Amino acid sequence: MLATEKQYVQWFENETLRHARWLSESNQVPPARIVLVDDKTSADEAYRLACAGTSMLWQGDFQNARQLLQALTRRIERSEQRKMSKAANKLSKAAESEFDTKLENAKEIPNLFHQQRQAQAQRSRLLSRLLLELDAGYVSQLRRAPDVSAACTAAFGKLDEPCLISFRDLQGALGAAGWRAKGVPITNLGLSIFPHYGVFAPTRHEYVQLLLDAPLPNKHEVAFDIGTGTGLLAIILAQRGVKQIIATDLNPRALACARENFERLALSSVQLQQADLYPTEVPLANLIVCNPPWLPAKPTSPLEYAVYDANSAMLRGVLQGVKQHLAEQGEVWLILSDLAEHLQLRSRDELLGWVADAGLEVKYRLDTTPKHGRSQDNTDPLFAARSSEITSLWCLVPFDNCNNT
Repeated sequence: MLATEKQYVQWFENETLRHARWLSESNQVPPARIVLVDDKTSADEAYRLACAGTSMLWQGDFQNARQLLQALTRRIERSEQRKMSKAANKLSKAAESEFDTKLENAKEIPNLFHQQRQAQAQRSRLLSRLLLELDAGYVSQLRRAPDVSAACTAAFGKLDEPCLISFRDLQGALGAAGWRAKGVPITNLGLSIFPHYGVFAPTRHEYVQLLLDAPLPNKHEVAFDIGTGTGLLAIILAQRGVKQIIATDLNPRALACARENFERLALSSVQLQQADLYPTEVPLANLIVCNPPWLPAKPTSPLEYAVYDANSAMLRGVLQGVKQHLAEQGEVWLILSDLAEHLQLRSRDELLGWVADAGLEVKYRLDTTPKHGRSQDNTDPLFAARSSEITSLWCLVPFDNCNNT
């Protein structure tokens, strides 16, 4: 939904001062400089303006704005590729040199990751400088503009005044409306999940089979799904016969999304609760499941919170709260990728240390190999790390439980 603190932006049009509500889901600050552009504006000129920090209010054909954004993206990607290739070539040359040099060069891997993150943030800033004006109710007056009202209302909430929005954010809303309409097929389950705007879509769901293969605890009357998102993990547990599932999330969008998915499947065994990690005033859980963000890095926008978790705060919070919420002979299932380890953002020893500090130990682990496109792309500067990635279900139990099994 829209932020409660309203921000406004102003610009001159035909020597008249205009103003409108500033709407940015990617947390971009209101633009300080705005120029008017249209179909006559070349991609090179737009790229120059964007790099200079100038925002551009589009007044031409809607479909031409789409083409201009694509042209800007290509120019930004070429610039990124040149920079990242230099860093990747440095790694490649070191791989052919002596062992000590390899060790020294290995320290550059996290730097390469952070460089890529910085490039992504810069790309977002540049692309967000192409703006559109929408009337109240998200109505566009541009030629060949589609009806974006429903998609924007679903993504951002109702709006009864004009606004300026980046074309990129508008595309995000339209894309989310498409996902919400057609769903994401989960082949292992024979159903589709319908994500909402701002809720991470489970397009990578190789871990689903792990959750289907893991043996349920002997007692599995009550389960918690911490950080439910679209509700996918809770749905799997319900399909496997868990009688009572409490799914939590702090994000109102995620709760609305999960509720819709549960209602589509007529799941009466799942309850939703808005909470930061663990639910309150509920029985102890026989099973706690969580698929936390996999990479310990700072999110740069609200849309990144499902992927990046600064200092692994959510993962550590889940582990620290287990003993207060887990029933006797209960289990914890954590879905984690080891990509953070290959990127040297977190070590295996560090992860196992957090597990031990929480009074837990590993009962077993199930592994699978991701098949997503980036793990197969050898032109990616981080290909060595991505191609080595393993996604795992870690089954954790309190020390006493494991010793008694």
